[in-house]
Amino acid sequence: MYDRIVTMKILIRSALIVSPQSPFHKKKKNVLIQNGRIEEIGDKNYSADKIIEAEGMILSAGWFDLGTFVGDPGQEQKEDLLSLSKTAAAGGFTEVAVLPNTHPTIQSKNEVSYVTANNETRLVQIHALAAVTKNCKGEELTEMIDLHEAGAIAFTDGLKPVWHTDIFLKSLQYLQKFDGLLIDQPEDIWLNLFGQMHEGTGSTMLGLKGMPRIAEEVAISKNLELLSYAGGRLHFAKLSTAKSIDLIRSAKKKGLNVSCDIAAYQPLYTDEALNDFDTNYKVNPPLREKADQDALIKGLKDGTIDVLVSNHVPHEVESKFLEFDLSEFGLINLQTFASQLVSLSRWVEIEELIEKVTDAPRKLLKVQPVVIEVDTKANLTLFDPTREWVFTPESNYSKAKNSPWLGNTLKGKVVAVFNNSKHWLDA
Repeated sequence: MYDRIVTMKILIRSALIVSPQSPFHKKKKNVLIQNGRIEEIGDKNYSADKIIEAEGMILSAGWFDLGTFVGDPGQEQKEDLLSLSKTAAAGGFTEVAVLPNTHPTIQSKNEVSYVTANNETRLVQIHALAAVTKNCKGEELTEMIDLHEAGAIAFTDGLKPVWHTDIFLKSLQYLQKFDGLLIDQPEDIWLNLFGQMHEGTGSTMLGLKGMPRIAEEVAISKNLELLSYAGGRLHFAKLSTAKSIDLIRSAKKKGLNVSCDIAAYQPLYTDEALNDFDTNYKVNPPLREKADQDALIKGLKDGTIDVLVSNHVPHEVESKFLEFDLSEFGLINLQTFASQLVSLSRWVEIEELIEKVTDAPRKLLKVQPVVIEVDTKANLTLFDPTREWVFTPESNYSKAKNSPWLGNTLKGKVVAVFNNSKHWLDA
């Protein structure tokens, strides 16, 4: 059931609450929801119209995805706002921030308004990440103050790096006028030119042009120097190499206002996944090697990595299922994200992982924090880390099918989400 108004009383029974600022953090409680608000939290067996038996499940603030690609407007065949909302809800997300790489680009008040319209009543709130440069070309700054006032919550060129050094510097300076956040996917586009996968033994054996680690690391090093010079707030998106994590760790120790995220699948797969030329695994940044996996897990453990993202990049069949070198980069991952949290919990406590998709992104973006307390708005995700399920074409809410996990049995499933007096329940 998607986007149903909560008029009846719903009782979530015996869920483990994960909400660090809540007095009920790490406690197993019954939670009663009515009219979009949390009415009661306790041990009583409250009367309700519907009861969700949540023994073994985790109840947290609604998950927030920092950086989802959607084709709407302009490429609705990939994903539109409605299909994105349904996919996000089924994946556990009550809020998503969408990248500006649309047609037209999110670079005016009209585009921001188009994306954010009806957020007060949507089950899944869609926030706009506005472009740093016009048409995300890296050549001319957008009117960031106007975009901020229109509701853009951060600034990025999305799937493209802010490659122009002077533009990058001026962006950091400009955004300080309102303490805005610059988000950059670090990449030297010339070093990665025509690249198809991680540069290494695998790319050599497969005869594919490689994307070297240094293409990411050089961009990070340069941009950290610019941050040190200009000041401001900088967030690196979707890091993938061991040295990248070391660079961020060192920058944080120096006191720079820097943060970073990784795609949840990145520490779980290596470039060996491409040995059969499966274009579903063709992503940017590319899947790398075991040493990089280990470094990413270490970065999650010690807090160097602030946020986990889905890196949901949907494509229609005609763009994805082609010869490998012609295929677009990206996979769909909102609905399969929960299973990756379960896989990562082998090394990192599940509570810490959930914080990286709830509190951490909201804090970075200065979005209203969500705390599980009595008489507060219900913005919640109920997650069962033990449930096994098959990700079938029928259960896939996305318009796109570019997922390596379609047809696979996964462990970890979202059972329900609540937001804006509406809810989605797993059928």
